[in-house]
Amino acid sequence: MLYAVTHSTTYVYADAVSLCHNLVHLRPRIAPRQTVHETRLLVSPEPRGLVHRHDYFGNPIALFTIQEPHKKLEITVKHRIEISGEPSRVSGRFTWEEVRDLLKSDRALIDARQFTFDSHYIQRSAALRDYALPSFAPGRPLFDAVTDLTARIHREFRYDAKATTLATPLGDVLAHRHGVCQDFAHLGIGCLRSMGLAARYVSGYLQTNVPDGVERLVGADASHAWLSVYCPDATVPHLPQGGMGGWVDFDPTNNLIPSDRHLTIAWGRDYDDVSPIKGVILGGGKHSMTIAVDVAVQA
Repeated sequence: MLYAVTHSTTYVYADAVSLCHNLVHLRPRIAPRQTVHETRLLVSPEPRGLVHRHDYFGNPIALFTIQEPHKKLEITVKHRIEISGEPSRVSGRFTWEEVRDLLKSDRALIDARQFTFDSHYIQRSAALRDYALPSFAPGRPLFDAVTDLTARIHREFRYDAKATTLATPLGDVLAHRHGVCQDFAHLGIGCLRSMGLAARYVSGYLQTNVPDGVERLVGADASHAWLSVYCPDATVPHLPQGGMGGWVDFDPTNNLIPSDRHLTIAWGRDYDDVSPIKGVILGGGKHSMTIAVDVAVQA
């Protein structure tokens, strides 16, 4: 499936901004099943300096500086992304306890193990572990346990775009049982890490325009978020020799395993690692921000 993606962010300031420095995660990364045919970043006013590089997790990033006074900043990205092949498969031969113990003992899994620890927005806790426990019966295959946890979050939490902000603690999300895709991804990751498992945060997009009769997924009007779990027996069928993918995606907002309608931009420990735009400005006063996302099928 080939998609054309446009993501525009506009800031309007009450007072002139004399200087701004920004770091953006807006260009799609290389990922299993995903090919990026074209990607463009457009910034207005034109930056004095613009540098493209990759962050610690291998995500493409851009850093730019605008030194001319401005009261409006527009950042737009345009991509052509192809999703092909089948999602990861899991044999189910590893129980969740076996994976937990492997992450502690196998030094070859150091890259996965870094996703078992606390991060800026996600701290392990007894409350998160207690919420996860009903899904993690002794000896249950990891894939089955995470599938059940994903279904429970979808069933027991209400999507409410006005209920939370970035500053809302994960404990409040757990207590009040509502939030948005970012909250549900953080919740699932927090539960898994509290069980000693490795889970990472994935940011991306959903197909926004769907044919008649096809269910429209929640979170399709803006950047979306889901989670990925380390599974030693995960394979990506279309890779040579059924390449070991090692990670399986789960979308608790929509209670499904992402397939050809999810497009990956970046992954990290939590939202803080992959936020679309972050930076500092000098001046500006009060400001407003609008975001528009469109993900359309081309073929």
